[in-house]
Amino acid sequence: MSWDWSFALESIPQIMLGLRLTVLATVLGSMLALAIGLAFALAARSTSGWLRRGARGMSEFIRRTPLLVQLYLIYFALPSLGVSLPALLCGVLALGLHTGAYLSEVYRAGIESVPRGQWEACVALNYGRVQTWLKIILPQAIPPMIPAIGNYVILMFKDSALLSIIAVPEMMSMGRNIGNSSYRYLEPLTIVAVLYLILSLVAAVLVRLVERRSGLARLAA
Repeated sequence: MSWDWSFALESIPQIMLGLRLTVLATVLGSMLALAIGLAFALAARSTSGWLRRGARGMSEFIRRTPLLVQLYLIYFALPSLGVSLPALLCGVLALGLHTGAYLSEVYRAGIESVPRGQWEACVALNYGRVQTWLKIILPQAIPPMIPAIGNYVILMFKDSALLSIIAVPEMMSMGRNIGNSSYRYLEPLTIVAVLYLILSLVAAVLVRLVERRSGLARLAA
C-alpha cells in the first residue's frame, strides 16, 4: 500500500473535528488535575490523621493503577452503581484524576521547597492560614513547579488517545474510524501521529516560555 495524497487530504477535515475534542478534553482534564493535585497535597499535610492517610492512600491507588483500568472503571463500572455519565465526562474525570494524583507530588515538592523562614515569618506577622497560603507560600512554590506541570499536561494530551476506547470521537477515534471504513490506515493514523507531535512540541515551547518568564519575574521581585 502506497501513500495516497488525495485520500490523506480528504481525511484531514474529519481528523480536525476530533482534534477539537482532544484539545477540549485536555484543557478540562488539566483544570481538574490542577485542582485535584492541590487538594491531595493539602490534605496530605492536614493535621487530621484520617484525612492525611485517606489522601495519600487514594493518591497511591491512582498512581499505581493504569489509566486504562481507571477509564474502564468510571465508564463501565459506575453505571452498575447507578451512576451513568457521558463518555466525554468519563474521559475528563479519568484524565483529571490520574494526572492530578501525579501533580500532588509536584505540589508537595514545590511546597516543601519554600524556606521554613517564610512560614515562621507568616506566624510572626499573624497571617491567617488562607492568607499564608495564597499570598506567601503558593506564589513561591508554583514557579518551580511549572516545568513538571507542563510535562504532565503534555502527557495528558497524548494519553487522551485512550478515550477512543470508550467511543469519545476525539482525534485518534476519528483516524481509526476512517481506517475502518476505507481499509486504509496509513494516511489517517500518520496524520494523527504528526498532529500529536506538532502540538506536543508547541506545548513544550510554551511551557519553556512560561518558565522563563516566571524566572525573570522572580529575579525582578
